[in-house]
Amino acid sequence: MANTYTQIYVQIIFAVQGRQNLISEKIREQVEKYICGIVSNKKSKPIAIYCNPDHTHILIGLHPSISISDMARDIKANSSKWINEKSWIIGKFSWQEGFGAFTYSKSQIDAVVKYILNQPQQHKKTTFREEYIDFLKKFEIEYNEKYLFEWNE
Repeated sequence: MANTYTQIYVQIIFAVQGRQNLISEKIREQVEKYICGIVSNKKSKPIAIYCNPDHTHILIGLHPSISISDMARDIKANSSKWINEKSWIIGKFSWQEGFGAFTYSKSQIDAVVKYILNQPQQHKKTTFREEYIDFLKKFEIEYNEKYLFEWNE
């Protein structure tokens, strides 16, 4: 891709199947590192990640040859397989179908990184459902409540 210059920053958000709290603090950093490896192997740059017990936020500098859908699919499929191979949870681990993807300009990156790394404090005052719907409204994305993630609140 000679003579191709891009700056594509995207935050991808996805949830654990059944919104169960399966990503414990003792495995969180290992899961985050593994997901960052997946992103790096797709010619993209992981900028910030936080795996909450029931959902994940990741900010990526996306390579122009990779679609957001392919990136989300590969992160979810490969990390699910890896988590299951590690036998860290009883039963089968999987992510819910679908994801949210939100793009940013370079000037917004520091604020987004702080937001992602501050997830534990964020969720002391806001549920994941409230957070996710706020993203959809902020980015003016039309949605049907029927097709959002499963909520355990």
